[in-house]
Amino acid sequence: MSTPDTIVLIHGFWVTPRSWEHWITHYENKGFRVIAPGYPGFEVEVEALNANPEIINAVTVPAIIEKLEAEIKALDKAPIIMGHSAGGAFTQVLLDHGYGASAVALNSAPTEGVRVVPFSQVKSTLPVLRSPANRHKAIGLTLDEWKYAFTNTFSDEEAQALYERYHIPANGGILWGSVLANFQPGHQDTWVDYRNDDRAPLLFISGSEDHIMPPAVQRSNVKHYVSDTITEHVEYDGYAHLLPAQKGWEEIADFALDWALRHAR
Repeated sequence: MSTPDTIVLIHGFWVTPRSWEHWITHYENKGFRVIAPGYPGFEVEVEALNANPEIINAVTVPAIIEKLEAEIKALDKAPIIMGHSAGGAFTQVLLDHGYGASAVALNSAPTEGVRVVPFSQVKSTLPVLRSPANRHKAIGLTLDEWKYAFTNTFSDEEAQALYERYHIPANGGILWGSVLANFQPGHQDTWVDYRNDDRAPLLFISGSEDHIMPPAVQRSNVKHYVSDTITEHVEYDGYAHLLPAQKGWEEIADFALDWALRHAR
């Protein structure tokens, strides 16, 4: 095993790679190369995506996975992969496809087969799921919806500042697809082989106060893995969904990196 020298950070929905800005600096200061790829078309900034949400509406999960795999294939050594929210689900798919030396999924969206749906998750995703017509739109959150789903443990001032800096609409079709995946025949976009003994070690980190991807979702996702490889789960008290931007994130970033390095294969 050679020690990974690169960290790949994968963002979730309603935000962009900018949401990793402090983690990028933090890990670069430790000597790592850090890559935070955007989804196809997301190579522009938050302001441009808000001005033209059709870019968001055009993206698909297979296109996202293909782009991420191309980024990782171009590296000399297998990287550490970290993903937040939907990025956590994509991280699991990448591991199942044989990528990464180790990985961390933070407040991860569920992969196919995870059917735990707490009330807070229903309420958080209602802006998209309230209408099937939203499958064909990019749907943004109001500031109040953002506060409930992403920043419920932040001050109002912090929540608004992060909303203005990070928030973009999300692809309604992908969110509807994730809901319907458990009710359609055959493998869907976020299917992973939970019995894959060859995949790299995986750590789930969840915030106890996360509304949109609560710890119950993480625990259920972890239990699905029955393969003969490492899968662990750690819960941090007092953290909301936007854990990478919450005060104290440095401790979590350091723990995640230490775990990933210790278990890299």
